[in-house]
Amino acid sequence: MTTPEQNPVTVDAENLPAEEDTSNELIEQETKTSHLEQIETVISSLEQDNTAMVRHTDEAHLWKFQYGSVEVFVQLTGESDNDTLTVWSPVLSLPATEEANLMCKLLEMNWSETFESCFGIFNNQIVVLSNRTVAELSPGEISRAITLVATIADDNDEALQAEFGAA
Repeated sequence: MTTPEQNPVTVDAENLPAEEDTSNELIEQETKTSHLEQIETVISSLEQDNTAMVRHTDEAHLWKFQYGSVEVFVQLTGESDNDTLTVWSPVLSLPATEEANLMCKLLEMNWSETFESCFGIFNNQIVVLSNRTVAELSPGEISRAITLVATIADDNDEALQAEFGAA
């Protein structure tokens, strides 16, 4: 029987990659595919009648799909910590009737009914949106952001249009 002292194993430490570098590379590789795959998985579970469309450019990936009575947009600008995931859905075109009352209602809803999303204005439309950096973004957060925006927009678009529709 040999003991470790009789049969030593030699390791050339200079040629081994640093453990931290290897771990970071593996995490980055997993993250790059998982953000895109997770977004596409969530969209495929929510979209209706094969309405999902995607456009990839050097600047971003942009998806659009139908959920109930609303269109939902998802944009991923990249994979670095400073890039962003933005999800939005238009619910009402501006100008609207009684805009002051509309804005008060939306602020009240932002306080109590939108969770991590909110109402905002984009391209002369009231939208439900969620926006955050990619840093430490988990698959659950991606799913929650897309699902919240789609659901809140679909639950509120018709009522907002009926009460505050085109001026």
